[in-house]
Amino acid sequence: MVIHAAGMHYKALNDAVRRCGGDVVIEGCIGQRYLGTALEGRRLTVNGTPGNALGAYLNGGVIRVNGNVQEATGDTMNAGEICVAGSAGDATGYAMRGGRIFIEGDAGYRCGIHIKAYQDNKPAIVIGGRAGSFLGEYHAGGIIIVLGLGAGDGPIVGNFCGTGMHGGEIYLRGTSLPPRLPAQVRAERTTLSDEAAALVTDWCERFGHDARELLDAPYLRLTPDDHNPYRRMYVAN
Repeated sequence: MVIHAAGMHYKALNDAVRRCGGDVVIEGCIGQRYLGTALEGRRLTVNGTPGNALGAYLNGGVIRVNGNVQEATGDTMNAGEICVAGSAGDATGYAMRGGRIFIEGDAGYRCGIHIKAYQDNKPAIVIGGRAGSFLGEYHAGGIIIVLGLGAGDGPIVGNFCGTGMHGGEIYLRGTSLPPRLPAQVRAERTTLSDEAAALVTDWCERFGHDARELLDAPYLRLTPDDHNPYRRMYVAN
């Protein structure tokens, strides 16, 4: 089903998506929010720029956006995939508990804040460009990868990457430490793990990039320090 969204109120558009029992293509999306909330077992394609909280509570559906997305994409998502052929606003993946978010371009501030893993549910975010400050803030589980394509000579992440991090891991392509890295975050030069390499390969397949250069590149792996005071604050010892 194809829905032409130009001029539609966000509630009417969301109602139309819910009424459709199959896959949906939205044309001409201009800022309508909450699209794909709790989507399960279906595919949603959005041509345009959706508003805040795209794919909130996503529960196994697949969302593809041919354009940019605004804030809180994938808020508290449980499973499924969001693929953004553009850039993403602030707080992408806020508190996500599973599933995967692939971003071809850049991500704003506080991407991956409060993401967490539970049993077999392990969230993943792959950013093709650069990320803003406070990437992975309060990171409690899962994996974030920043590839830094098109970032030039500057840092590929902003200030205070991993602040409050007490679980999971972050991979940054290159060997330069991010600015103002908290003392409680450990950085080691490495190559991609098998899990991270598989995610980068999937990212390349979705956006038509050659994976060889990215897979062979050096990376920094950020993890919480073993004696991290953040961990003592958030996790029972």
